[in-house]
Amino acid sequence: MKRSLIYCAFIGLVGIISSCKDKSSFTISGTITNPGPVKKVYLFQADSTGLAMVDSTNLSESGKFEFKRSSPYQNLFDIRTGKTAVFDVIAKNGDDINFSTDLADTSRKYNVTGSDDSEKIKQFNQIDNTYNRQIALLTEQYRAEAQRIGHESDSLIKVYRPKLEVLLNAQSQAVLKFANDNSSSLAGFFAITGVDPNKYEQQLVAYADNIQAKNLFGDNPAVKRFARNMMEVKPISVGRKAPDFATTGLDGKPVKLSDYKGKYVLVDFWASWCAPCRQENPNVVKQYAVYKNKGLNILGISLDVDKAKWQQAIDQDKLSWSHASDLKNFEGPTERLYHVNAIPSNFMIDPQGNIIAKNITGSDLEDFLNKTFNKPQ
Repeated sequence: MKRSLIYCAFIGLVGIISSCKDKSSFTISGTITNPGPVKKVYLFQADSTGLAMVDSTNLSESGKFEFKRSSPYQNLFDIRTGKTAVFDVIAKNGDDINFSTDLADTSRKYNVTGSDDSEKIKQFNQIDNTYNRQIALLTEQYRAEAQRIGHESDSLIKVYRPKLEVLLNAQSQAVLKFANDNSSSLAGFFAITGVDPNKYEQQLVAYADNIQAKNLFGDNPAVKRFARNMMEVKPISVGRKAPDFATTGLDGKPVKLSDYKGKYVLVDFWASWCAPCRQENPNVVKQYAVYKNKGLNILGISLDVDKAKWQQAIDQDKLSWSHASDLKNFEGPTERLYHVNAIPSNFMIDPQGNIIAKNITGSDLEDFLNKTFNKPQ
């Protein structure tokens, strides 16, 4: 009986302590071992465009520091002690976070308690950094080999590019897995926003759909901006019906996407003044020569405003497919409908009118066309 009374009293005391906890702010208490010349610690906060410094404090003689702040939403913060020592934490009002690190440790390991999401972002950084180190090592090997032979070469690039692509793909898959395994954590959100939006647009749109459906992360501006951007591109993402459009052909006659119903068509946005577009054109010419008799059609949509320069570029690059343009740069109705904000940009559309690939260039375009037109019947 006495034990039960003591237990009840203890539970009541815990309840009182918990209810008295300050929910209007969060605290980060830190200890830095071997700070060396470091005298100040800085706190950066993520917003919808990047990171901004929001606080700083002096490091005590014993290596202690503390930040106490209020935030209207859970957010990512960086603790910084110099140009290279950056440590991520995720905090919300009510959190009492304890942080420690040893600046003599060049691996920048740190400990954090009091915030599950801070522990998760730490786990993600460990995963991501593992791949970053492998990529950096491969890059150094490439540079050393190029220096040994005295120049860069296509043969050297052919050896190292596939290795790099394998690492980048593995890194992206690891990031996507982490994000999906932690879809209700802000750590998962900040992880997934680092993948290539051109290659992984479907996964990003699906992630944004989940955020919207579950109303995750409140009013965090970075999350809201991400979700808004994904909802804008969703109608023209892979797997969706390509919206029809009408524009004007090089010969002055009307051209519509629906003219290609029942056919494969690559809608290729480019311009005579766009250097990357002109560099990619020989590859597109090569692929068109291989696959035009197998069912590939191309409709070039130029962002030129000068018809003469547009025509001259077509002739110079020997672009023998159909061409059209609104002659309004990025402000043309077709460009705005397809949210074209940079070029080269392209959309591969199947005979049923579905977008089946986006922004595929170089070897990716070659591989995609080979799989599409040489698949077993």
